[in-house]
Amino acid sequence: VDPGHGGVDPGAHSISGADEKDIVLAYGLDLKRRLEATGKYRVIMTRDTDVFVSLSDRREIAQQNDADLFVSLHANNHSLSKIRGASVYTLSEQASDAEAKLVAARENTADVIAGIDLTGQTDDVGDILFDLVQRETMNLSKKFANILVGDLGKVTPLLRNTHRYAGFAVLKSPVVPSVLVEIGYLSNRAEERDLRAERHRTAVIGATARAIKAYFEQQEALNRS
Repeated sequence: VDPGHGGVDPGAHSISGADEKDIVLAYGLDLKRRLEATGKYRVIMTRDTDVFVSLSDRREIAQQNDADLFVSLHANNHSLSKIRGASVYTLSEQASDAEAKLVAARENTADVIAGIDLTGQTDDVGDILFDLVQRETMNLSKKFANILVGDLGKVTPLLRNTHRYAGFAVLKSPVVPSVLVEIGYLSNRAEERDLRAERHRTAVIGATARAIKAYFEQQEALNRS
């Protein structure tokens, strides 16, 4: 679980002056508690306090812990205050639309893919193996994103074309299925109130936990077949 920003990087500012880093940390800690309460998951946080963690370190934390899923939590901002709704991103070098491209550019500070040991392989073989592994990882990311969109849509407004694609650096692990969730817009007054409310946070985290459960049950069923 990866609460975005932190420390010297506050992220977006809400209308009332709250920082994205604090809001998404609260969501992340709630998700950790919710998942651990089931007794089925080992949950690693990229941060559990107000500290800065680089994008590459966030990926490394996931990879070093052999994570089966990486969920990055963010809250958005827009110059048009009427814009509201959650969205879910998976990795693509080609952004799905102009807004996705702008969001990724705003979040990214690095563009590094690492994590597969190809020592001893020729460059050509290494490239082929890397592409195969990353393609499977991206497919799993998309599967989880589709499940998550369905569950989030039951508890919170969604952007149109909710599952979006962009080159987020934090999603670029070639071995860990990864999504980035924009839980809503801090620049929309009504949605900002929702995002800061415990009842709304509980609903969003509940939906996210249900999607995670469904995803792993789906994978376990496929592995048995």
